[in-house]
Amino acid sequence: MENQVFIGGGGAEYGEAQGLNLRYANRHGLIAGATGTGKTVTLQILAEGFSAAGVPVFLSDVKGDLSGLAAAGSADFKLHEAFTSRAATIGFADYRYESFPVTFWDLFGAQGHPVRTTVAEMGPLLLSRLLELTEAQEGIMNIAFRVADEQGMPLLDLKDLQALLVWVGQNGSELSLRYGNVSTQSVGAIQRQLLVLENQGGTKLFGEPALELSDLMRTDTDGRGRINILSSDKLMSAPRLYATFLLWLLSELFETLPEVGDPDKPKLVFFFDEAHLLFEGAPKALVEKVEQVARLIRSKGVGVYFITQNPDDVPEDILGQLGNRFQHALRAFTARDQKALTRAAETYRPNPRFDTGEAIRDVGVGEAVTSMLQKKGVPGIVERTLIRPPSSKLGPIDAATRAQVMANSPVSGKYDTTVDRKSAYEILAARADEAAKEAEDAETKAEEKSAAEREFNAGRRYTGIKVSRSSSRRTTTRETGIGGSFGKAVTDVVLKELKGTTGRRIVRGILGGLFKGR
Repeated sequence: MENQVFIGGGGAEYGEAQGLNLRYANRHGLIAGATGTGKTVTLQILAEGFSAAGVPVFLSDVKGDLSGLAAAGSADFKLHEAFTSRAATIGFADYRYESFPVTFWDLFGAQGHPVRTTVAEMGPLLLSRLLELTEAQEGIMNIAFRVADEQGMPLLDLKDLQALLVWVGQNGSELSLRYGNVSTQSVGAIQRQLLVLENQGGTKLFGEPALELSDLMRTDTDGRGRINILSSDKLMSAPRLYATFLLWLLSELFETLPEVGDPDKPKLVFFFDEAHLLFEGAPKALVEKVEQVARLIRSKGVGVYFITQNPDDVPEDILGQLGNRFQHALRAFTARDQKALTRAAETYRPNPRFDTGEAIRDVGVGEAVTSMLQKKGVPGIVERTLIRPPSSKLGPIDAATRAQVMANSPVSGKYDTTVDRKSAYEILAARADEAAKEAEDAETKAEEKSAAEREFNAGRRYTGIKVSRSSSRRTTTRETGIGGSFGKAVTDVVLKELKGTTGRRIVRGILGGLFKGR
């Protein structure tokens, strides 16, 4: 089995070695089957085989069983005799118990090293998918990311995005002229979805230090590839968060890694458990994104293996790119199940020794219908394969062993402490403080000016009557101050009477008297 990962034994008596050629391991694969048919063990032995060949592995531990890869199996285990018997049946002469180099990761930082990314690295498309946004709300998310880029505001964690959306809502009228309609209702809806994500623990996903992809592609001192296990048992309570994170990780690998063509062995093998969560309710744009990544990432040296109960869970365009198949039993209890089984059987290159459909229905636990790519990437003839027993512990390890593995990890302490550097939240907060200070200064100046004006007006009102410097004793009604109006009225009446008949009589009488006296 040179340059191959040993899978198990096929043929009439299960004595023919079945292996996965490392040269074609980056052509992706599928592990499918009903619950309890052995998918997890197949995943475990594939991880062991890739690690032994020096290929790093990333997988998600949905049920908590795969942590056993960090510990060796034991002769005291209840299935020890069954394992050794199976090893003899399939000709696995080198079978022995051993542990493998493991790095534990956890989005919540409880059962593994914290794993984070930034809001900017996640991007508006995946973030909109995570938040289940409408088309209009996704448009506003794109506007927010564009504004952040143009104004040099890094989006690192959720509070950065929340603060930026507040700013976008406050400046919606100006932004609408350039980018299109920005409604406060849509901004509010996005904020509510962010609150839901925050309640699900999404704040722990976003931040720094962000995950460095090189830490997923390490090899141990003895040349074995490290097996990166993402603790996902609690994460499955937020399935959309789980699926979006794994899709982001695939996208980052695709965009970051250089082209390597067809290497002798993969640079990394990625196992996507519960793959149906990725496609359920996914918009067309997202499915096209997954298809693009699956089609092109193999040239980056990355193999992607989807794990699900039914092959129908994977879109047909993506399913057609999965060349290495491990099909455990499908139970045809209904007409729909029967159709799914028939479609699954039709995708295999037939074997004259048995009917593929009947084999998929009848294989037992720990057995699978397999087809691996052969020379020049040609699909191999389908075979009933007895899966080899695992060398590592079957089942979870205890908390003390997990803690010891984490303490000895090459990334121990690297991601433990969160770093909160200056980003959009701090920039917008500083702008708000500056604007508030300017407003306060303006208000203070206005109050001071108003007080001075009041004092000036009060001084004008109570300074007294203005006195003329004229030497004449005659005082005009204008100079009489407050009583001027009354004095002017009396004067007008007197003058009017003097001008009239009575006035003339008075004048003549006075003048006559004067002249008579002479």
